[in-house]
Amino acid sequence: MPEASTREVATTEVTASPLRFTLRQRIVLRLIIAAGYWFIRLIGPTLRVCVSREEGAQQTIDQRPLIVSLWHACQIPATYVCRDIGVRVMSSNSYDGEYMGRIIRKFGFVAVKGSSSRNAVRALLGLRRALQDGWTVAFSIDGPRGPRRKVKPGPVALARSSGVPLTMYHMAVDRAWVLHTWDRLIIPKPFSRVLMRFGKMIPVPPDASDEDLERYQQQLQDALDRVCEFAEANVQRVGEAEFPYYERS
Repeated sequence: MPEASTREVATTEVTASPLRFTLRQRIVLRLIIAAGYWFIRLIGPTLRVCVSREEGAQQTIDQRPLIVSLWHACQIPATYVCRDIGVRVMSSNSYDGEYMGRIIRKFGFVAVKGSSSRNAVRALLGLRRALQDGWTVAFSIDGPRGPRRKVKPGPVALARSSGVPLTMYHMAVDRAWVLHTWDRLIIPKPFSRVLMRFGKMIPVPPDASDEDLERYQQQLQDALDRVCEFAEANVQRVGEAEFPYYERS
């Protein structure tokens, strides 16, 4: 596995022009980015994280290349735990996508512009190039606007065209503020316990038919539902012998 370095030139990144936002929006954008960055930077080190895996799951957080799927609500804890390993992510062209993309970039992620509804083909081509270069790519799979916890076809199609397997995880938090947004965004409270549960990887053959893709999409949905249920049922046990704290090397 080649060493991940966020200092490498990110050929897949497409930077949005700030001119498409009004002056007021740009000011608010800067305030949100600063607040979001410092919140994650200060809260992140206090989180007590456990990493748990199904049989056949990826063995390390920085394993690559892989196609990762997670629910949109998990973005904040995922940003801290998966920082500085050069993960490429699809970022929406919306205002919300812009500030989230700029925040995660400060944690070593690389944003590829697009979404399930706009510029999807361009973004998927950028993500495929990233996979060919040996990087892991990630989807907040029910974003940018839902429906909540419903898998979309992008990752499965990308797995077929690239030959890179699908992986997935959920992050449950025992003490969090949950926003009244479409995704029920999770904001961990200081010193919360977090259980990150990885599911068994799913290979998608390059000769899979469109009908096969629907079946693999359902497998991905089932896997995310499964790891979500497991993490939320066991997060209170983080710190026990079966769920030891994760120490990043």
